[in-house]
Amino acid sequence: MARAFILLLDSFGIGGAPDARNFGDEGADTLGHIAKECAAGRADKAGVRSGPLALPIMESLGLGLAAQTSTGLLPEGFSSTISPPNSLYGCASETSNGKDTPSGHWEIAGVPVTFDWGYFPNKRPCFDQDLITDIITRAKLPGILGNCHASGTEIIEEFGAEHMVSGKPILYTSADSVLQVAAHEESFGLDRLMELCLTIRDLVDDLNIGRVIARPFIGNDSKPFVRTGNRRDFSVLPPAPTLLNHVRDAGREMIAIGKVGDIYAHQGPTQVIKASGHDQLFEKTMIQVRSAPEGSLTFTNFVDFDSLYGHRRDVIGYAAALEDFDHKLAVLMPELKSGDLVVLTADHGCDPTWAGSDHTRENIPVLAFGPGLPTGNIGRRSTFADIGQSVASFLGVPPLTAGQSFI
Repeated sequence: MARAFILLLDSFGIGGAPDARNFGDEGADTLGHIAKECAAGRADKAGVRSGPLALPIMESLGLGLAAQTSTGLLPEGFSSTISPPNSLYGCASETSNGKDTPSGHWEIAGVPVTFDWGYFPNKRPCFDQDLITDIITRAKLPGILGNCHASGTEIIEEFGAEHMVSGKPILYTSADSVLQVAAHEESFGLDRLMELCLTIRDLVDDLNIGRVIARPFIGNDSKPFVRTGNRRDFSVLPPAPTLLNHVRDAGREMIAIGKVGDIYAHQGPTQVIKASGHDQLFEKTMIQVRSAPEGSLTFTNFVDFDSLYGHRRDVIGYAAALEDFDHKLAVLMPELKSGDLVVLTADHGCDPTWAGSDHTRENIPVLAFGPGLPTGNIGRRSTFADIGQSVASFLGVPPLTAGQSFI
């Protein structure tokens, strides 16, 4: 019986979606612009970057040709004369109304988001006073800090010390449908932070806010404040059963690694494996490559592409992370069993050359490969849901309500 693995490179877009103009993202191209900057000899502040973007494994799987399918152009430094890719390769466009994490993930799993999320305005304060009063009252807080759109790293630098003294949690948001809560793991307490987020989750349900995210951090006056790996996303429930439900309900193992379980509100996974950072996420994934049972689905989100490099507009850091991941694929591929399917994809874009710090509305790569599997160009898919439908068909579980299989 076959096994499937979805490896999601969070935010790895490959060129503007057909409706990118509607989102203010016409011309955005995460891969294309990173490759262009590298080819131009851009360096980071330490001056350590030189040479074009080098992703030989992903290029052999058709990444460059998938990007060409998306934009009409090969990314700079990619070859037009490589051997035919040993994968099914192409790109997919999103039909969901948003360019956020839940929308992309849910659509991949067969449930496009056809409703509009609620958002908090980009002003200071950004949260309605009635909401803040309810949070303070229900959670018995001395008050809150933040109350604005902000970068997660910058806001703990700004308010971390005051938070530790006052006991007031830091509440902030972004262009996503999200309310984030940062608090010190020791002085505030990790369990207390999770309880606070559950309280807020209940309060923002009527506002149709997609996620409440617990953002624990550590540090003090002598050590910089840094976020820890104990993040948790409290998501609303998907509006319909997803691929994850179909796999579980068929009696199979559905193994969620990283933040995948949180994104689907823990609807479907039979195992949830937490990890922080790409090295740990890959290590946990490799354990499943070597041991996951027949008929299983393993789904890993590699979040650092988005959180550490995309949102922070770190072009060179993003490039280095891609090259590191490419090296990791060289370790993974020989471990695959005959009949295994790996789908390499993304959930949206986050072009690090773009203005602001928001996601970008882009097509995503679809690279599907494994020993003995067919190869070829699958073109531009009209919905991310084609990925989930293909995995469902491959695993022999009931079909999804959206998407067409390319396998």
